Amino acid sequence: MDLNANRTVVGRRARLPLTVVLLGFTSLLTDVGTEMIFPLLPVFLTETLRAGPAYLGLVEGAADAVSSVMKLVTGVLADRMPRRKPLVLFGYGIASAVRPLVAFATRPWHVLAVRLTDRVGKGVRSSPRDALIADAAGDRAGRAFGFHQAMDNAGAVLGPLLATALLGARVTLRHVFAMAIVPGVAATLLAALVREPPRERAARGSPAPASGGDGDPRAPGASPLADPRLRSYLFILALFSLGNSSDAFLLLRARSAGLATAEIPVLWSTLNLSKVVWAYLGGDMADRVARARLIASGWLVFALVYFGLGFATASWQVWTLFVVYGIFYGLTEPVEKALVRDLVREDQRGRAYGAYNFVVGFTALPAGLLAGALWHAFGPTVALGAGAALAATAAVLLLGWHASGSRVARDVPR
Repeated sequence: MDLNANRTVVGRRARLPLTVVLLGFTSLLTDVGTEMIFPLLPVFLTETLRAGPAYLGLVEGAADAVSSVMKLVTGVLADRMPRRKPLVLFGYGIASAVRPLVAFATRPWHVLAVRLTDRVGKGVRSSPRDALIADAAGDRAGRAFGFHQAMDNAGAVLGPLLATALLGARVTLRHVFAMAIVPGVAATLLAALVREPPRERAARGSPAPASGGDGDPRAPGASPLADPRLRSYLFILALFSLGNSSDAFLLLRARSAGLATAEIPVLWSTLNLSKVVWAYLGGDMADRVARARLIASGWLVFALVYFGLGFATASWQVWTLFVVYGIFYGLTEPVEKALVRDLVREDQRGRAYGAYNFVVGFTALPAGLLAGALWHAFGPTVALGAGAALAATAAVLLLGWHASGSRVARDVPR
C-alpha cells in the first residue's frame, strides 16, 4: 500500500484542528471589516479625494511593501519566540483599530497613512499565523490552508454585501467605513481564544526535505533560504508577483467598463464567492496532486483574465471574468503556502513563510507603480496585458522548476 496515498486519505477524512478552525473564523470576521472598505476605496480615492490611478498604485503597492517587510521580520521572530500567538493577536488588534479611520480622511495621504498602518498589522500576524496553521495541520496542510483561505474569502463576500446594504439604507460612505470597527473587534476577541499547539524543535541531524544543491538547510539554526529549491521557487513567485498588481485596478477597470458605483461591491462579493469555492477545492486538490502544477494552472487563468479585462467592452464580460478570476485564487494562494511547508523543516517555518510573504508583498510596490504608470501612459489594455505576459512566463518557469526537481523534492506531502 502507498503510504503517501493512505496518509492523504486519512488526512482528508479527519476533522481540521480547532486551532485552524478558530483562525479561519478570525480571518472571516477580519475580512468582513476590510472588505466593507476596500472595494469602495478606488472610487473614494479617485472621485471623492481626486487622486489619480498612479496614486492608487502607490497606496496599494506601498501598503503591501510595508506589510511584506513586517512579515519577514515576524517570520524570524516566530521561530525564535516560544509562542507564535502573541504576534498573531497583536497583528489582528492593531489592524482592526486603525482600519476604520479611513472614514476621517480628507486628503489622499490620509488614506495612505491608514492603509500603511493597517498593513503593518497584517504583516505582524501573517507569517506567525501561517506557521501556526502549518504546525497544527500536519499532513492536511493543503486542506487547512484551503479552509483558511475559503473563510477569508467568505468574509470578503459578506463585507461588500454589508456595505451595499448600508449604502442602500442611505448610510454615508464615511459612516460605512467607520462601522468596519465592529467585525474587527470581534475578530480580535476570537483570536484571543486560539490555543497554540506545542512545537518540537528539530534536533541536530533530524530529517528534513532534501535540498538538492549547495548549502545545508538541515543544519540546526540554518536559514531555509540555504535551500536552492526554495530560493528558485521564490524567484519565480517574485516574477509572477511583478505582474500581479492590486485588484483595485481591476475594480477601476470595471468602473471604466460601465459598472455603476453601487455595483462594484456586489461585483467584489461575486468574485469572493468564487474564491470561497475554489479556495477549498484547490486546497483539497493540493493534498492529492502536484502542487506546482496547480499553481502554474492558476497563473495561466490569471493571464487569461487580465488579458480579457484589458479588452472588455461590456459589463457581462467583466462579470464573467471576475467569476473566472476566483479560480486563480483557489489554485494559488493556499497551494503556494502548502508548497512552502513541503520545502522546509518545522523549526524553519516562521522564516520560510516570512520570506514567502516578503516576496509576495514587497513586489506589490513595483507591480503597483508599473501598472499605474502603464495605465496612465497607454491605458488599461497595455497595463493589464503586461501583467498577463509576466504571469504566463512565470507559469512556464514553474513547470520547469517542478520537472527539474521532481526526483529531489516531491510536491505531494510525504
